[in-house]
Amino acid sequence: MSAVPGDGPPLSRMEQLRRHGWLSPEEWRRRIVFWAGAVAVGLAAVFFAKAADYAFELFHAVASHGWWVPLLITPATFALLCWLTQGALKATRGSGIPQAIAALKVEDEDFRARLLSLKVAVGKMALTLAALLGGASVGREGPTVHVGAGLLYSLGRRFGFADPTAAGRFILAGSAAGLSAAFNTPLAGVVFAIEEMSGTFEHRMSGTLLTAVIVAGIVSLGIVGNYAYFGAISAMLPLGKAWLAVLLTGVVGGLAGGLFARLIIPAATGFRGGMARLRARQPIVFAAACGLALVLLSLLSANGLYGTGYAQARAILEGHSDTGPFFGLLKFLGNIASSWAGIPGGIFSPALAVGAGLGGNIAHLLPGADVSAVVLLGMASYLAGVTQAPLTATLISLELTANNFMALPIMAACLLARAVSSLVCRVPVYKALADTLVAQYELEHARREAPPAPDTATP
Repeated sequence: MSAVPGDGPPLSRMEQLRRHGWLSPEEWRRRIVFWAGAVAVGLAAVFFAKAADYAFELFHAVASHGWWVPLLITPATFALLCWLTQGALKATRGSGIPQAIAALKVEDEDFRARLLSLKVAVGKMALTLAALLGGASVGREGPTVHVGAGLLYSLGRRFGFADPTAAGRFILAGSAAGLSAAFNTPLAGVVFAIEEMSGTFEHRMSGTLLTAVIVAGIVSLGIVGNYAYFGAISAMLPLGKAWLAVLLTGVVGGLAGGLFARLIIPAATGFRGGMARLRARQPIVFAAACGLALVLLSLLSANGLYGTGYAQARAILEGHSDTGPFFGLLKFLGNIASSWAGIPGGIFSPALAVGAGLGGNIAHLLPGADVSAVVLLGMASYLAGVTQAPLTATLISLELTANNFMALPIMAACLLARAVSSLVCRVPVYKALADTLVAQYELEHARREAPPAPDTATP
């Protein structure tokens, strides 16, 4: 036995064995909490997915009674959700991914609890379902990331892992497990945590990330089975002239995705500053106006712009869509209206629908190329343009369609889209929105810490 100088007497063999990670009671307690949390995330994701489908189907059934029905439902829903998220449920607004990123950046327990408490997680699910019930052009994947981060964070705190570093690991693992279970994309969940979430976070918990993603994925697979989100798409893009599709989809997806990101990031000046001031004056009225804009835009589309856009994207991928030539552009505008309203809901699935529409437009310019392949490239490149996370966009697109033949073209298009997008929007959208939350926290913290103003009143 040997001792390290200054470290005290050498440890016995039994003591060394007892402190080994595989026998440490503390390590096993942490693992059990992680695994239990991952099971909870998987169950929540499956429930959320089923409930989201039911909510939108109910809206679709009601809206089918006449074109005028959404004029009554959608603006009122937007206004109600805006009112509900003015106070304690303010953290439920938007996608939810920026909240998880901000909670990783700021190691303040009160700030993290404000963004990721169980109340916020439950509220996020309920209000996103309400948004889909009202026809909003939103998705559930970003909210599932938020819910996953909140569930694991709350469970970790409940069982004594309140240390800032330990809590951060629970947040990161919950985020990855949430995306994995939401889309049934385990590889994309891990890469998303590394590429999008953990730019400012240490990476020692790769094993924990993997186990959380695997456990959440197993729960999802056990309930709904092994499936590809858009079905198995056997598209191929051989070398040659058809690779023009990579260039076109990369450039168009990057420009459109960067523009979308730029438009939804808050600003103090210019057009976005003017819209922000309008919203600040009358937030509920502004939200109702956004809902009305979505309905009016939907009247111009053959199938409407409501919900995630999953059905339209799948139909375009399979080559039998009747959405019309302007679906991509109209869905783009509908997504902006929903984002500006500040209501709960994600942008992943709606972004894939926009990309499918744009890809379908580009396919008409390339008669020699496989239409499904070009549409798939459009989906991936637009998502990469919005998020500026090319690896995540690549893996999500491949796993959603169970397609391995398109790996190189999709990766090339996503890398090009990310480069083009950064020319339009310099900061990735989730990071920019998270930075806004962090800046608000720092301002509030500075106000609390500032010394009281001296009393200048004369006696």
